[in-house]
Amino acid sequence: MKTQPLKKSPRLPVFFRLPCQLIPVASHNQVFVKALNQLFKKERLNDELSFLQKKVIALQVNDLELTLYVTLINQKIMVPRQKVRPDVTMQGTVYDFLLLASRREDPDTLFFNRRLKLSGDTELGLYVKNFLDALDLTRQWKYLQSLADKTSRLVETLGSIRQHP
Repeated sequence: MKTQPLKKSPRLPVFFRLPCQLIPVASHNQVFVKALNQLFKKERLNDELSFLQKKVIALQVNDLELTLYVTLINQKIMVPRQKVRPDVTMQGTVYDFLLLASRREDPDTLFFNRRLKLSGDTELGLYVKNFLDALDLTRQWKYLQSLADKTSRLVETLGSIRQHP
């Protein structure tokens, strides 16, 4: 089956981007790490994230000009203690990450159409992608998936308003 090329990602309007850019990156990282530790609690305790042990992953959110860094040390997701070069970097827009989180779009399609880009240790990046694909969407994940879906649709609406004055 042939997939259709995806439309260009809608960009967040400035009034949404600016507040995010004013918050220190360290604060973004701390909130992100706390959320990941809670969401992946079962997987961390079952040692399902061992492939991340002492590896650094960077998520670069292009339209927010924000890069989040995470690593796994002793089964806990953390911000790396010092600035190090990431083993793998995944980059895209807020919208593209929301499509991924909501499962509205297949990750392979997002990568194939260069909406999400992977650099560095691509084998590690594929482990991450496959781990996320295989997640059992329990009740907490269903809520997150629904929230990501609604937010991605809001970004689409705001992007179309901005493009058609």
